[in-house]
Amino acid sequence: MKKDTRERSGLTVGVDLGDRWSRYCVVDEHGEILEEDTVATTGRALRKLFSDRSAARVVIEVGTHSPWVQRLLQELGHETITANPRYVRLIYGSRNKNDQLDAERLARLARVDTKLLHPIQHRGGTAQADRALLRSRNALVECRTKLVNHARGIVKSIGGRLPSCSTSYFHKRVRQDVPNELKPALTPVLDAIAALTLKIQRLEIRIERLASKRYPETGLLRQVSGVGSLTALSFVLTVEDPKRFKSSRAMGPYLGLRPRQSQSGDQDPELRITKAGDMDLRRLLVGSAHYILGPFGPDTDLRRWGLALAARGRKNAKKRAVVAVARKLSVLLHRLWVTAEVYEPLRQNRTQIVSEAISA
Repeated sequence: MKKDTRERSGLTVGVDLGDRWSRYCVVDEHGEILEEDTVATTGRALRKLFSDRSAARVVIEVGTHSPWVQRLLQELGHETITANPRYVRLIYGSRNKNDQLDAERLARLARVDTKLLHPIQHRGGTAQADRALLRSRNALVECRTKLVNHARGIVKSIGGRLPSCSTSYFHKRVRQDVPNELKPALTPVLDAIAALTLKIQRLEIRIERLASKRYPETGLLRQVSGVGSLTALSFVLTVEDPKRFKSSRAMGPYLGLRPRQSQSGDQDPELRITKAGDMDLRRLLVGSAHYILGPFGPDTDLRRWGLALAARGRKNAKKRAVVAVARKLSVLLHRLWVTAEVYEPLRQNRTQIVSEAISA
């Protein structure tokens, strides 16, 4: 990012980003509107609009275009804030909502206090490009899953059933079990599943190489059983800078694994998790938690803690335990990344044994 040598002005600019056109509103330090207009949502148009202006505070909404727009405006020397409108009732829940009003409200809120906008931090361009590999793999896996479910459903509709097998082996295993009358309909589907499986495998090889060569810190995270290259790389690319969190415990709320709160007086009900943050990483962590608590999970402090939580016998105790383990796992991964420590699966158990030996 270029170093800004221009003098800061008291102007605040709110930009409501659209797919083709964006609305912007400029207010001064007293809250008076100086300018309102529309600009094309292109790099050329935005650069022309903001390059000759005094350095200002610019606030945009999070969305598809916000990552590259934020980088562009910061390059031009403007203080750029990306707001999360879902936390701003004035914008998200307004009964009188349009692009012009949204731009004005963004500008006025940013002029008063930027914390009201719950600003988010976008990842860098390199991390965004690398993360596209993970998202592409996820999209291909979802397509393959839909095709597998389609094939199974079609066969069930005529009274048959395809054999159980792994998704990656599905196209080979079930071909001979497809009823003759359905082969014209399902053969192209099985061919598509085979092609998708091959593409997914190639992407996974690239992801493995990317994790080991460009992001060697993923090796620290993979010390934990149940955390593979996919989960470790997703964690590193999502967090990007672990030092921006004051405590590892902040990972639970950041990834939406903390229960929502609605406390009022003596009322403090148990609610579902917030599901804020990155959905793909949260899904991967929950998958790792399932493995840790499953029959093939090795004996660790995290597994013992999760099984004890699931054994309390309350309603949905196992589901709650999986989410709790996923939350604790995110804290553990962040801690390993920051400290670069060697992971000890039974550290608490060893500490307890030593304490008992000393007291004896």
